[in-house]
Amino acid sequence: MEDCARCCDFAARRWCAWGKNESALVRSLQRDSLLVERVERLMTIPAVGPITALTWVLEAGDVQRFSSIKKAVSYCGLCGAEKSSGNTVQRTPLSKQRNKHLQTTLIEAAKMAPRNSPELAMLYDKEKQKGNANRATLAVARKLVAYLMAVDR
Repeated sequence: MEDCARCCDFAARRWCAWGKNESALVRSLQRDSLLVERVERLMTIPAVGPITALTWVLEAGDVQRFSSIKKAVSYCGLCGAEKSSGNTVQRTPLSKQRNKHLQTTLIEAAKMAPRNSPELAMLYDKEKQKGNANRATLAVARKLVAYLMAVDR
C-alpha cells in the first residue's frame, strides 16, 4: 500500500513539473511575434486550428525550402513509396521516410476537415466514392498541405 502511495506521489510531482515546463514553453512561443503571426495566418484556413497550425510552423520550418507542393507532401509522408527491382515496380501505401509527427497531425486534421470546409467535404466524398475512406482522408490531408503552403509562403 505504501508503494502505491509513493508511486502516486511521484507521478503527481512529475505531472506538476511537466505542467510548469509546458506553460514555460507556451509562454516562450507566445513571445515570438513571427511565430504568432504565422500561426494566426494559417488559422484563417478552414479546418486548421491552433494545434495543426503550430505543428506545421514548428515542424516544417521555412516553407521556401520546398520547391513544390509535391515535395512538401512527400516530406509530410502523405505519398506512397516505390520499390523497384529490374522490371518490377511495387507501390507501398505510405512512405516510411517522413516527419511522423507532422504526418499524424495532418491526418487527424484531415479527418475533421470535411466538417469545417465544404471544398474539403466535396473532395472527401469524391474520393470515398472510389471505395476507400483512408485514401479519401489522405487526399484531404494532401489538400491541406497545399493550403498550408499557399498561405505560409
